[in-house]
Amino acid sequence: MAVGSFNQRRPQGPMSDMNMVPMIDVMLVLLVIFIITAPLLTDAVKVDLPKASSSANITKADHIELGIRKDGSLFWNGEAVTRASLHARFAAESKKSPQPELHIRADRQAYYELVAQAMSDASKAGIVRIGFVTDPTPD
Repeated sequence: MAVGSFNQRRPQGPMSDMNMVPMIDVMLVLLVIFIITAPLLTDAVKVDLPKASSSANITKADHIELGIRKDGSLFWNGEAVTRASLHARFAAESKKSPQPELHIRADRQAYYELVAQAMSDASKAGIVRIGFVTDPTPD
């Protein structure tokens, strides 16, 4: 804080004014920087793209429905399977092009270990698109 006065007769005391000049200088510098850089960020390269018309190619990839019940029973598209035969089925499906999606429909009270084992078997076989099917209705 600055202390002092030009009047010699008055007692010396602290100044109660805050020096605003440095803060105003910083704000003006920041304003100039933003004014200069803002147009550079919005400027894009103008490209005249070719026009073509075509119909959308909507092909849905096949999907596999893997059901897992609470007791550990597995169902491949509604057909009961064992875990041992699941490895071979995953391997066969992973070689298809386009690769099918795996939709896991697990019972709400199924053990997490069963779901994790099925996901692990699928990823070891090479299936990369795995999703969970849930019921969107509230309880």
